[in-house]
Amino acid sequence: QVNLVESGGGSVQAGDSLRLSCAVSGRTADSLALGWFRQAAGYEREAVGTISSTGNIVYYMSSVKGRFTISRDNAKNTVYLQMHSLKPEDTGLYYCGADLGTGQYDTWGQGTQVTVSS
Repeated sequence: QVNLVESGGGSVQAGDSLRLSCAVSGRTADSLALGWFRQAAGYEREAVGTISSTGNIVYYMSSVKGRFTISRDNAKNTVYLQMHSLKPEDTGLYYCGADLGTGQYDTWGQGTQVTVSS
């Protein structure tokens, strides 16, 4: 069983930075595609950024390109989301997700809240 534990969320001002971390256990991270997803109040969960198991394929949602960077350290079984120039619209519950090889992200952490004030 794969377990994902997020950390690093918080309440910040617009323009600030945060780094989210997701610790993976139960399976070596280098066998998993991993991603960060967020869910704002009243909206469906959406993919913020994803990274392939080897790290050579990366996706970002358009609104975070140039501000957010997803990375992974397979030796530490951890995936990160570095967020710069945060905006109020980045507010939401950020989840770490894993694709166990099915082609779908279907394993989730408990989420970490990010709140950006203007």
